[in-house]
Amino acid sequence: MIKKLAVLLLLYPLSSLAADLTDVNEIINRANNAAFYTANDGRAVTRMTIVDSQGRKQLRQFTILRRDIEDGGDQNYLVYFTRPSDIKKTMFLVHKLPGKEDDRWLYLPGLDLVKRIASGDNRTSFVGSHFFYEDISGRDLDADTHTLTQTDETFYVVKNIPKNPASVEFSQYTVWIDKNSMIPIKTEYKDEKGEVYRRVETLKTEIIGGFNTATKMKASNLRNNSYTINEMRFIQYNLGVPENIFIERSLRTPPIKWLKRR
Repeated sequence: MIKKLAVLLLLYPLSSLAADLTDVNEIINRANNAAFYTANDGRAVTRMTIVDSQGRKQLRQFTILRRDIEDGGDQNYLVYFTRPSDIKKTMFLVHKLPGKEDDRWLYLPGLDLVKRIASGDNRTSFVGSHFFYEDISGRDLDADTHTLTQTDETFYVVKNIPKNPASVEFSQYTVWIDKNSMIPIKTEYKDEKGEVYRRVETLKTEIIGGFNTATKMKASNLRNNSYTINEMRFIQYNLGVPENIFIERSLRTPPIKWLKRR
């Protein structure tokens, strides 16, 4: 009997023996936690390569700090740019408040100006890339109606329709969620004509500190074949990042101790 059980476990991985999730709300909540709430806090150095429709490249590099106040709930982000020289020391601060309008600030060192980012800017470019502000800190789950359209051996496929269509540039989007890691692997956005015009992909995942982590992502404009690739390096979790650094004052006086790699 034991030998037969061992053979079954070899033939069928544990993930395949587990029952599929059927509650779409549970699926999207797990995916949201896997994508944006790994551990209690974290830090990563991100290299962003922006490629335009003619193949010309621009580089952005920044360190991102995150601290969760509650899993799936309030959360803080601090982003510090180091390259190129014309945007060095630019900073981005987010107080993520699911169910409410996030508080977001951008510091422009050349002007010594702190700019409050309106909630309507969530679906606009993040520092000239193909990623939007929402791609960096996450979209409010209650902003859309979710439907589980397919479950196969690898993915949960979820269709999402905005509750307030006038607030976004898409008519709907579909997410392919990996059943093992619960990380969203692909998201495709459709316009009013039903054509896919934008795609966000997870190109690489790794186990870091015991957590499934997306380490390489790509956002593409399918209308002109331009795209941006984000590569995350030097990722660390559970650093004990304090809450009191996620304040407007840190935009002009960065908390270097927490931004440096250890």
